[in-house]
Amino acid sequence: MRRTVWTHPARLALLAVAALLALLASLLTSDSAASAPNHRPEPAKPTIVLVHGAFADASGWSEVISSLQKRGYPTYAPANPLRSLEGDSEYLRSFLSTIEGPIVLVGHSYGGAVITNAATGNPNVKALVYIAAFALDEGESVFAALALGGGHSELGDHIVARPYPGAPEGDADIYIDPAFFQALFAADLPAKQAAVLAASQRPGVVSGFSATSGVPAWKTIPSWYLVASSDKTIPPEAERAMAARAGSQTVEIESSHVPMMSHPNAVVRLIKQAASS
Repeated sequence: MRRTVWTHPARLALLAVAALLALLASLLTSDSAASAPNHRPEPAKPTIVLVHGAFADASGWSEVISSLQKRGYPTYAPANPLRSLEGDSEYLRSFLSTIEGPIVLVGHSYGGAVITNAATGNPNVKALVYIAAFALDEGESVFAALALGGGHSELGDHIVARPYPGAPEGDADIYIDPAFFQALFAADLPAKQAAVLAASQRPGVVSGFSATSGVPAWKTIPSWYLVASSDKTIPPEAERAMAARAGSQTVEIESSHVPMMSHPNAVVRLIKQAASS
């Protein structure tokens, strides 16, 4: 077998190349380590939970959901049972217990009363966002809150009550009369869209609106509030009063009772503010 014989100069050259390669590898490793802090992953975004109110369902959040998901927020819009304030709050409390990490809880209309009760004592809920919603105080009902600030709601003048199986005496499902639905609930939506909402509305129950609230979560959790200045369901005066009482960071826009549908971008901006806090 023929054996290759390395001369002294060739051996020195090979050793020099090996040393140079080792030096380059060391420099590259150092540069990567030095630059690593500049490429830290962003912290995970909080989960957004959207709670609808009476005379509506979770589909009203559709545009808000799409916008939040596009921005990387995990988002849920569970169905609100609309059977009793206590039961609806307990249902949401149970749903929230399945979510890990920080939560921003958003309520519209009667959904605000539900988040006010469901979030109490849950350390994961970092912010409450009220969208033309009931931020009730302890011992206060939805019916009583309508009169806050000296405002007046015409809602009670255009309610259709229907019995339901097993209803306690004096209780009933309540709907907004479809003939008045757009004017009271969705005045800034197209007539055809409002007509579909009127036909598909989910009722609340009388007892849910007359039940009194427990200890409000807004006393211990920071809150944000969107006042709808053209609201004919909850008087804007009542919305302002509830927002001020809760110490909420407040924005006001010219909107009907459904700003999440007529002004979804404004609603998303407020949710993002709460989430980034």
